[in-house]
Amino acid sequence: MIGKLTGRLDLRAADHVLIDVAGVGYIVHCSERTLATLPGAGEAVSLYTELLVREDLLQLFGFQTPYEREWHRLLTSVQGIGAKASMAILGAIGAEGVARAIAIGDWSAIRAAPGVGPKLAQRVVNELKDKAPAAMALGGSLVEATGDAPAAPAMQSGPAAAATAQAEALSALGNLGYAPGEAAQAVAEAAGAEPDAETPALIRAALKRLAPKEG
Repeated sequence: MIGKLTGRLDLRAADHVLIDVAGVGYIVHCSERTLATLPGAGEAVSLYTELLVREDLLQLFGFQTPYEREWHRLLTSVQGIGAKASMAILGAIGAEGVARAIAIGDWSAIRAAPGVGPKLAQRVVNELKDKAPAAMALGGSLVEATGDAPAAPAMQSGPAAAATAQAEALSALGNLGYAPGEAAQAVAEAAGAEPDAETPALIRAALKRLAPKEG
């Protein structure tokens, strides 16, 4: 299994890049969002990858972070969502956006991806809503275990930091006794309102959402 490629960017196309790794060229399909973060031709590049194996096809898909790759795996587990649709969703709203949309049941955010209709968007939310808390919690540990994707550290720090902050906030709320589902929804809503919030601010904002409403 090819889990990561580091080499030199040879060619950039509309939906893929060609990466030279020690003289071997790998075609890696990427979302628009990922393509926008990559350097120019001839420069060093690194991507986490997922290999799609079919009877008549082998395709590599590239991601900025392992957290994004994990959401790709979850999305493609939904009936009707292939690799192309998953990349469209991640390209439209990013891994953090997917986590937030599923946690709060916002299927219209998933629907914003090209080629994804309302029924399919609703299916994504319905089938993955129970998996969202675990995936969000996994985000921080994945980033800590592997580090930021090294292709462009300054650009990668945003998604990596957001994933870590959301994972830490979710863990803190779990330690306080909140159920995974309600904690994930509160963290997702807080992150949506303040995407760059660090862990302490995210926890405070989520707790405000979880506080009993006065009659």
